[in-house]
Amino acid sequence: MACEEIQKINLDDVLGKFGIFSPYHLQLMMLLGLAYASNTAFSSNYIFAAEEVGYRCADESFINNTCGAINSTTCTRWVYDKPNSFVAEFQLACQDWKRTFVGTVHSLAYMVGLLLVGPLSDKVGRKPMIVITGVLGGILGVARSFVTSYWMYILLEFLESAFGDICSPAYILNVEIVSNRKRVPYFMITGIGFCVGAVYKALIAWLVPDWRNFLRVLYSPALLFFFYLFLLDESPRWLLIKGKKSEAVKVIKNISKKNKVKLEEKVLDNITCETDKDENIKFSAVLRSTFSSPTLIQRFMICVVWWTTSTLVNYGMSITSVSLQGDKYANYALVAMAEVPGTFIAMYILMRYRRKYPLIASFLAAGVFCIGQPFLPTSLTWLSITMFMAGKLLASLYFAITYIYTSELFPTYTRNSMHALCSSLGRIGSIVAPQAPLLTVYWEGLPSLIFGIVSIIAGLLTFFVSDVADISLPDTVKEAEAIGVIEGGETKHRIPSNTILKPNNELSKDLRLNHFGLEYKEAK
Repeated sequence: MACEEIQKINLDDVLGKFGIFSPYHLQLMMLLGLAYASNTAFSSNYIFAAEEVGYRCADESFINNTCGAINSTTCTRWVYDKPNSFVAEFQLACQDWKRTFVGTVHSLAYMVGLLLVGPLSDKVGRKPMIVITGVLGGILGVARSFVTSYWMYILLEFLESAFGDICSPAYILNVEIVSNRKRVPYFMITGIGFCVGAVYKALIAWLVPDWRNFLRVLYSPALLFFFYLFLLDESPRWLLIKGKKSEAVKVIKNISKKNKVKLEEKVLDNITCETDKDENIKFSAVLRSTFSSPTLIQRFMICVVWWTTSTLVNYGMSITSVSLQGDKYANYALVAMAEVPGTFIAMYILMRYRRKYPLIASFLAAGVFCIGQPFLPTSLTWLSITMFMAGKLLASLYFAITYIYTSELFPTYTRNSMHALCSSLGRIGSIVAPQAPLLTVYWEGLPSLIFGIVSIIAGLLTFFVSDVADISLPDTVKEAEAIGVIEGGETKHRIPSNTILKPNNELSKDLRLNHFGLEYKEAK
């Protein structure tokens, strides 16, 4: 029996009763933070596993022409600076493309995998996919350390990246488990796990220089993600959308019990109702309706540009960091740690200044730093490194904003799928990033110049996207389209779930209820 719409209790109203540092959410923050850490640790492990190693021809006559030919004869035997390295074991002398190809394959596979993991997460749930991808990543990563063939290594690299990345379902659970006002600080603080993973990777690479043992130590802890079956709850928002109200109520009761927050029974009884029949349609139909909307298509295309730029610049600068002056492990860790202040800056800005203009500013500022860095005098090493670090901080800032902004622009039915699709296609940037260092043979500053140009282009395109902040996540295509829409000289918004309307409030004259919350019109 359907309940009346006036009796509905918005899920955000219930989730808003729980603080992000309450026992339940603090524990979840740590668990999801570990998932993010594994994502960073695995995503660019090739920087150290397949590191660049010096070599020379064993024939002394080739001493100054190792990779060339002398009298139509080429070198057939090489001596490597590190005999047990990845490059030496697979005989990759004069084949630098094979070394960087490892990173390209990882990113290409991740792009393909997101097209599968995202829809599966929308179909079977966030929790099952977190466990499956987490454990698979550990198994395939460890298996890669035992191979004796380069192409077998490439195959396992592809499979691990495609089916063993936990980040996408973990992120969606991250933003769906808190109210709209708290999702920014909750995700940003949890996102420190990304930095932890990078530092952990650099530390393991320093302590365990042998590439096979490095992979075993790096990936083995991922097998413990199996226990997330018992440590995690499913997203109540996903359960409600799927019509599994009793399971959603059970999760909310568990949250309230651990947080010692008492909820009235009538609140749980009326937390949601069945959506109208025209909304109870198959996922494929909702996906088609999403792409039938010109507004959402435009957002999707711009989101792909954001993701391409974010992955290209962030991964590219991380890879380049090991070539800076000084210890490569320390440099990589320091560049990763630059993202920590970027996280808190992003959290402050997004809570105070919404989404659109901070994203534009960070794109443009990062572009200026990246373009200017290679033109600095070579004698000012400290200034060059400072510019590099500033550019990386801003790049991490716009990556963080892109992450959360993308998920807020699309409806719940396809949120994870659209987020994963944007992220997947945007991995074109991370596919290209491993090859960026090869451009230095033409000009040392060419990679940095490219990073700056694409950042500025992405910033200019952001002017064409609607701004969002402090609104309930849109649950339908119509609600997603309504973000920032102008109707008859009035700007249409959805009322934040924590807004309290008194009977004499003038806004109440123009109130109307919809399936998932309230809407109102505000005069310009």
